Amino acid sequence: MIALLKKEMFNDRIREILSFVPSAIFPAIIFPAIFLDNSGDFQLENNPKIMAAIIAMLIGIISQNIIATIISGLASYWFLIFMV
Repeated sequence: MIALLKKEMFNDRIREILSFVPSAIFPAIIFPAIFLDNSGDFQLENNPKIMAAIIAMLIGIISQNIIATIISGLASYWFLIFMV
């Protein structure tokens, strides 16, 4: 329903509130992929996804570049899986 409405129809307050939706939904999508294993159990020990996510987050904060963040996350994840 909201996708059918034009931006101009919303007042500034509603636009501001809706601007936070992507940043609220993104962690809900990413959390299970990083912290849950295939059976749905919470896995903290021996989980290379957590270390790769931390590395990607640090690179993202330092570089402010989404491409560098994605490449560093993938490269560190693959390194941790195949080399360690």
